[in-house]
Amino acid sequence: MIFVTGLIGIAGFLTFTGFMLWWVKALPLIIIVAVAAVLMIYDYVQTLRLGDNWGSR
Repeated sequence: MIFVTGLIGIAGFLTFTGFMLWWVKALPLIIIVAVAAVLMIYDYVQTLRLGDNWGSR
């Protein structure tokens, strides 16, 4: 369940921000969105590997 909902959430975020970045071509915004996407995908992979409570270990 986490796998499917995570993919839907990531796809929704990247779709929304992709359209936004297409219209607003500002370098600081592109950097912020890229860093947020990398952190989100990193957290998603860690959650899939270690479970929901991996931060409390």
